[in-house]
Amino acid sequence: MEAKRSLLAIFLLLSFLSISTATSTRKTRTRNPCKSMVFYFHDIIYNGHNAKNATSAIVGSPQWGNKTILTGKNHFGDLVVFDDPITLDNNLHSKPVGRAQGFYIYDKKDIFTAWLGFSFVFNSTQNKGSINFAGADPLMNQTRDISVIGGTGDFLMARGVATLMTDAFEGEVYFRLRTDINLYECW
Repeated sequence: MEAKRSLLAIFLLLSFLSISTATSTRKTRTRNPCKSMVFYFHDIIYNGHNAKNATSAIVGSPQWGNKTILTGKNHFGDLVVFDDPITLDNNLHSKPVGRAQGFYIYDKKDIFTAWLGFSFVFNSTQNKGSINFAGADPLMNQTRDISVIGGTGDFLMARGVATLMTDAFEGEVYFRLRTDINLYECW
């Protein structure tokens, strides 16, 4: 009986050792993107005087706001729809390769932040289809990551991360975002 207990104890000890050894020698899998791209999108906010050039407009505002001027210090409650040109460099007058289409909502009273839902819709010979994005955009951070949640055409069912950086900011009339896209699921 004592020999059976000793044998069982040794067996259990060896089982635990083999499990702990197997988990410690397992390699950590690093993921490299299957596709990386950099684009710039240029947002010209309608301010009541620039209808011809504006690429975005306030379509919803809180009761104390209006639809031509962003509300208060952090723009809380404003809903902005945009149709911005996408370029390969940071020059607004470069040939667009597509459009950034969607909306952002200024969603916090005490901090300058927004929530984004938009697509890059491509019209160039280099890229066809769209990439879809969604996520929080804490605007005061130098870089912000949002999710790539899908796509069409050349980007069918794409998944990944887009890192946004404010590349230029001119008051409440114009801003330009650099968008570094890393796709981890490509078809």
